[in-house]
Amino acid sequence: MINLQMAEFVRSAAKKEDFPRDGLPQIVFSGRSNVGKSSVINRLLGRKNFARVGSAPGKTTHINYFKIDGKFYLVDLPGYGYAKVSQAEKARWGRLIQAWFDDPSLMTLGCMLVDARHKPTADDCTMGNWFKETGRPFVVVANKLDKLKKSEIEPNLQRIRDTLELDESVKVIPFSAEKGEGRDALLGELAEHIGEGFR
Repeated sequence: MINLQMAEFVRSAAKKEDFPRDGLPQIVFSGRSNVGKSSVINRLLGRKNFARVGSAPGKTTHINYFKIDGKFYLVDLPGYGYAKVSQAEKARWGRLIQAWFDDPSLMTLGCMLVDARHKPTADDCTMGNWFKETGRPFVVVANKLDKLKKSEIEPNLQRIRDTLELDESVKVIPFSAEKGEGRDALLGELAEHIGEGFR
């Protein structure tokens, strides 16, 4: 059983030579700058502020690697779609993320975060296509579920699925980093692809 409390920051990769290639599973998280990615990672690990929750979006400019109980990597990609960053910086992030996706041997499972309240953006669709092109399994995590009325949940999840043109094999997991809803479902996906459960 994997102990999620045993989480350590390993490195920030600024270029593809920095990516770990030691054969451990890599679970990758991506999402827009303000989608609450750090909060989702913290909720998943049961830690308060393990992944930095930035006061300003767009703080993560490298690919951050966390090793969990020595068994797998949690890979945190830079947030995208944040306006107050220079074009040159955006281009650098884009090249870094592209380099990561160009090597499908790295990804065990992708977790693409979107905002449950809104239709996915053009940037989200681009990211979705990157995940599809790897041919590797991925799930879509619809965060901020707690901000929706009950009656809005199903139509919003369907809109996400339609906009991203997901086939039936891709799960859309409703999630609330705030309340913890969806945590068990997401951990179930991780366990299935790592081949080990959590405690």
